[in-house]
Amino acid sequence: MKAESVLMDSRRTSVVEKSLTAIVTSSKKSPYYLAAMRPRQWTKNLVVFAAPLFAFSINLQSLLGSLLAFVLFCCASSGFYLINDIADVESDREHPVKCKRPIAAGLVSIRVAAGMALILLSSALILGWLRSPQLGAAITAYALLQIAYNLRLKRMVILDVGAIATGFVLRAYAGAAATGIVLSSWFLICTAMLALFLGIEKRKAELRLAQIKGNKPRSVLKYYSLPLLARMENVVTTCTVVTYTLWSAGPYLHGARTSWMLITLPFVLYGIFRYQLLSDPQVIASSSENTIEQGGRSERPEEVLLKDLPILLTVIGWVIACFVILLLKHQGLIA
Repeated sequence: MKAESVLMDSRRTSVVEKSLTAIVTSSKKSPYYLAAMRPRQWTKNLVVFAAPLFAFSINLQSLLGSLLAFVLFCCASSGFYLINDIADVESDREHPVKCKRPIAAGLVSIRVAAGMALILLSSALILGWLRSPQLGAAITAYALLQIAYNLRLKRMVILDVGAIATGFVLRAYAGAAATGIVLSSWFLICTAMLALFLGIEKRKAELRLAQIKGNKPRSVLKYYSLPLLARMENVVTTCTVVTYTLWSAGPYLHGARTSWMLITLPFVLYGIFRYQLLSDPQVIASSSENTIEQGGRSERPEEVLLKDLPILLTVIGWVIACFVILLLKHQGLIA
């Protein structure tokens, strides 16, 4: 009996030790799990907050609804980033930047990443449908778009950047669906045009980097050329400015609730021009000795937003101007 008791105690101790070891190991790897979810990419999901801002409907209910949509889209997008990194793990290991991602670097196992993706995606879809059919439909449409993009669209010229733009439009619609706000058609078109602009700038940077390194990690890049992307950029830049101007012109054109929003147009113009400056070959060549950066920072728009001070100040200035106009409109001081 005494021997059996000692054996049972040793087994319990072994189980406890294994559990503690697993917890410690998991806690040590938690930063890698978070990094694998690409939290920097969550800045793209801030588009969901545009619905109450552009509709001049800032209150606790609309902010909570937008926050829920933001969290759900962060879960959904992170789930697909994990799936994408699993599928591209071999090619990512040959990329100068992507090789540092946790999955490609072997810091997060493929099995764990797949489990995380399943939990994140299922949570986003279930909670979205429970919130409202419209929000659930938006997240479902985003999920289907990501599946189509990863399987086929990212290798189809022009449709690849079109899919990127559609993702931003779905985010904007989700913000409206979560808050019960009806968005202006000008706003949705402007969102699509701005997303196309960012997508084209991303392809320009990727193509420039591919030409420097002598290889093209994305198969779709063989169909693009810098002159073609420049012409596409000219079209969408013009459309972005025109549609934003029409929206900010006010209710006469079924846009913003006040034409005072035209005051924010200089922020939009400067932001676009600044982003183009960052992707200009001569500016890049004169300011960067790093081979990776010679492609241009526009390959990673989320880093431009977070690291480029003029862009960041422009966004902050635009938000402050919108809030001031909203406050003055609410107080009846402006028409």
